[in-house]
Amino acid sequence: MNKDQFLVALQEHGIELSEKQQRQFDIYFNQLVEWNEKMNLTAITDEPDVYLKHFYDSISAAFYIDFDKKTTLCDVGAGAGFPSIPIKICYPELELTIVDSLNKRIGFLEHLAKELELENVNFVHSRAEDFGQNKQYREKFDIVTARAVARLSVLSELCVPLVKKGGQFIAMKGAAAKDELIDAEKPLAVLGAKIKEKHSFLLPIEESERNIFVFTKVKNTPGKYPRKPGIPNKAPIQ
Repeated sequence: MNKDQFLVALQEHGIELSEKQQRQFDIYFNQLVEWNEKMNLTAITDEPDVYLKHFYDSISAAFYIDFDKKTTLCDVGAGAGFPSIPIKICYPELELTIVDSLNKRIGFLEHLAKELELENVNFVHSRAEDFGQNKQYREKFDIVTARAVARLSVLSELCVPLVKKGGQFIAMKGAAAKDELIDAEKPLAVLGAKIKEKHSFLLPIEESERNIFVFTKVKNTPGKYPRKPGIPNKAPIQ
């Protein structure tokens, strides 16, 4: 997907990028490639692939969710900033918090935010399990996102505790998503979340399957969740 195709594809979903926003994506791509030579941020560095598999894929959440207001968004395990930084570029009013367990990645994101001149961004170096027990962040966000972090039965324990009651958890998944959703039914119910919407589509050009699940937080999460670091992955809620 070249830049022109990227712009047209977003326009088809009602997202018009200004010249400033287009420059921000250029800067993002260049910084990603430059920093990737020093540290492992992504295996995808070819420009058309970055625009398709990182930028467009990240923004696809906005085809189904309304980010067009002053919303608090938390991105768990964002790595090189996906999906939240591309969404933030498109919707500058968002108040964004990113949590990641690797301090080097946080360093990249802090540098990137300065280069992109982003405002209302907060980067936190923490394990998601510890972050979810921090009263400063627990059940404080309108929307919590995660993309390619862990299977849904595990991911729900890392993300749902951060969502305020009435807020939304958005899980961005690939082809195995429907099986993951079945396995995650019990954990989601225990954590206080309920499926609201399921969206399936094919990524343009390469036509690989994508699934976006939107969950609503219907009740507060029991205080013992998330459990200590590593436990959700070793022993998902049964």
